[in-house]
Amino acid sequence: MKFTKLLKSRKSVRTYTGEKATEKQMKKIIKAAELSPIARGEYENYHLTIVNDPKVLKEIDQEAAMMFGDLNSHPLYGVPTFILVSGKKDNNMAYASAGIITHNMVLAAENQDLGACYLYGATAALASHPETVAKLNLPEGFIPIAGVGVGQTEEEIEKRDIDTNRIGVNEI
Repeated sequence: MKFTKLLKSRKSVRTYTGEKATEKQMKKIIKAAELSPIARGEYENYHLTIVNDPKVLKEIDQEAAMMFGDLNSHPLYGVPTFILVSGKKDNNMAYASAGIITHNMVLAAENQDLGACYLYGATAALASHPETVAKLNLPEGFIPIAGVGVGQTEEEIEKRDIDTNRIGVNEI
């Protein structure tokens, strides 16, 4: 897909069929993460955890629903795969770099006609539950920072007309 078309069609998908991305698709998503520019080139400060286990996904979903104060909600939107980006605790650039990593993964997923959604709220909820974080076997000293849900969807992902003057710009 051409880059501008990809940017214009990108959207947060919130309905999934339950079918995971293929192994080939996941490799492309992880490769996109690896190609992300990272603050000071310190790639060793980041770690990806691919969560496919339905029990762990349900736990994260319930923790996020509790944090949002709506126990009937499903903040993971039924994603079959949650990719967690973790970073070292003492890294002051972690959130900026994790944002770039997640964005690259979302674009890679959508470039393959997969649904994808940024899951920062669910990640924040996860981070406040050390018993669930422990199940993820993160490297020592790493904390959850950002996440992306990916999977097959029936939502239409098509080019949209987008106002390209949404962000104020000035020049000095």
